[in-house]
Amino acid sequence: MNYRHSFHAGNFADVVKHLALVSALTHLKKKDKPFVVIDTHGGRGLYDLSSREAKRTGEHESGIGRLAKIKDGEGALGDYLRLVRPAPDSYPGSPLITAKMLRPMDRLVAIEKHKEEFAALRDALHPFARARVVEGDGYERLIALLPPPERRGLVLIDPPYEDDKEFQRAAQTLIGAHRRFATGVYMLWFPIKSKPIADAFCGEIANAGIDKLLRIDIETKPQPKDEKERLAAAGLLIVNPPFGLDGDMRDGARIIEPALDARIDVEWLAGK
Repeated sequence: MNYRHSFHAGNFADVVKHLALVSALTHLKKKDKPFVVIDTHGGRGLYDLSSREAKRTGEHESGIGRLAKIKDGEGALGDYLRLVRPAPDSYPGSPLITAKMLRPMDRLVAIEKHKEEFAALRDALHPFARARVVEGDGYERLIALLPPPERRGLVLIDPPYEDDKEFQRAAQTLIGAHRRFATGVYMLWFPIKSKPIADAFCGEIANAGIDKLLRIDIETKPQPKDEKERLAAAGLLIVNPPFGLDGDMRDGARIIEPALDARIDVEWLAGK
């Protein structure tokens, strides 16, 4: 499958990932202390759902498109829907969602490796004074940014997984970052095309001395045979999830599972 995010923006995996991101940021903002968000694979920032790439897969139609009938409500799900719904023909990536939620005391560092995507990301975040866009390898740049001067922060690692080695690099980067900044919140997204590989990946991180680790999986109903290359399951590992995030995800899952025709599992791998 093609992992360029323009093909997948607003799909079922984005819905769960961004719901968790909104929940985490909301809880971080409850304390009157600044924090930083580091997004290692920022992408474009804003995705055109009418583009050739988006229309080619139509993945947003079975993702954010299926939530159209859900009314804005309270809690993390309501906040998420209010952030992503204003422009129905576009979908914000995680850096833009984050930038819209920052307080004047908080800041964002969004990293993107590919020149075209970097330029689009820079344009998308230009209106936000507390957002900084960096061109480079997110894995390499992350370690140099830790620990942050605020001593509070969230790191989102959302790589494209273009080859099998990326699982190993993502796991090693998260483990290394946690050693430098053990109190930070980390969110690591991963596709699930093989459950044994996904379980081993999560097990490696769980066995790295991390005290609090939450795993969130979403699996959609099997696709027709002619669509067998389309991703049907994905996961999110969250290190040091803010108190209440697991409840937000379970509450949200009860509402969006029927709409997405999917199953969402929220499981503690370490701590609680």
